[in-house]
Amino acid sequence: MASNDSTVTPLRPKRPCPECGRPSARDTYPFCSTRCKDIDLNRWLKGVYVIPGDDGEAEDALPGNMPGKTSDDAQD
Repeated sequence: MASNDSTVTPLRPKRPCPECGRPSARDTYPFCSTRCKDIDLNRWLKGVYVIPGDDGEAEDALPGNMPGKTSDDAQD
């Protein structure tokens, strides 16, 4: 059987909350509370956090922007 003085290793290391710096909670990891979790989500939804990318990248992937075609060819 297991002895009483054995310790359980946590699955995730304790880390400070990225919003306020308090220790993270298991239910809301990596945040300390649902409040801090919601603050972070709100920042993503408002566009405060932006992942940089190439501005022309999305336009090149559209079906109407085939190489070798001009806007005049699409009207024919």
